[in-house]
Order: sequence, then C-alpha cells, then structure tokens
Amino acid sequence: MTDLTDEVHPGPNGVAASVLILPGWQGSVPTHWQMQWVRLHGYAVVEQNDWLQPLRGDWLARLDEMVIDAPGPLVLVAHSLGCILVSAWASFSRHTARVRGALLVAPGDVEAPEMRDRFPGWTPIVRQPLPFKSILVGSQNDPYCHVDRAQALAQDWRAQWLDLGLAGHINADSSLGAWPQGHALLQTLMKE
Repeated sequence: MTDLTDEVHPGPNGVAASVLILPGWQGSVPTHWQMQWVRLHGYAVVEQNDWLQPLRGDWLARLDEMVIDAPGPLVLVAHSLGCILVSAWASFSRHTARVRGALLVAPGDVEAPEMRDRFPGWTPIVRQPLPFKSILVGSQNDPYCHVDRAQALAQDWRAQWLDLGLAGHINADSSLGAWPQGHALLQTLMKE
C-alpha cells in the first residue's frame, strides 16, 4: 500500500491533505487513470477484500478504517461503485469532518434493473447531501449510469456537475491516459 504522506497539499490553513483512491467494482486496472495517479503521485488506494463480489458493509468498514488511520485531512477520489460507497459512508460515519472534498467520477447506477442482482445490499443509493465539497464527473454515454441519473445524483449530493461528453465509463477504456484534466479538478478540491 502507498504511504498516505507521499504527496500532500497544504490547504488554506496550512494543513496538508492526503488523497485516498476508491476504485469501483473489480478494482482499477493498471492503465486506469486512478492507478496512474497512484504511480505518479503516491496516492493511497482503499484496498477492498473482495473486488468481484462487493459487500457493502465490508467496503464501508474498510473506508472508515482508512479515514481514521490517515494523517491530516483527506480528499477522496472515487470511481463507479466507489462513488456509491462515498455517499453511503458519509451518511453514517463520525469521521466525515476529516474529508476536505471528493472527486466522484462515473457513478455506477446500482439501482438500474440490470445491476440490482449483481449488487445486493447496495440499494437504495444514499441521496442525502454530502457534508463536504464534491465534484461529480459524468459522461453522455456511460453504459453503467445514464447521464440523467448521474446529474440527479450530483444534485442530490450537492456536488458540482461536470459533463465529460462522450467518455464512456471514464475508465481505462476511455483513452484518458493519466487524465490530467481530472487531476486538475482534484487539485482544486485539495486547495479548498
């Protein structure tokens, strides 16, 4: 696991923020922008016990553990099911004040009829406003979340909405490389 102190950025009060990477279902492959950020910037990955059959309770406990153990304030970078994890975690954790912001990318719609059976226990999606600043990046042609649903989640979570156009699931198949534009969005959250 990557050391959380490898890359930190001071906020307005001079306190540095660490970055936690939250992959979605099946994890993120080495060519995924999340894993490229880990290699390039030393960010830490919230490693889950089972990437293929994700149990909501296990994933929530692991995230809470990582947040508790991290030094200083945090910024979360979630993809797909990781976005749904952030909303669920924020609804119950006593440690949300440690989070400075969240970059939520291509949320997976676990409420879609074709997805419900694959993700038992993940519905309904928690839709209360997030207690920290967030940006939700979606795509016009994401096969795992219709753009209208992604926009509705952004509104419910009170996240800033950013439409990436025809970028698919905004993953390794989207040909984004290390996705410098996404990293620039992360930097804005880290400076908050």
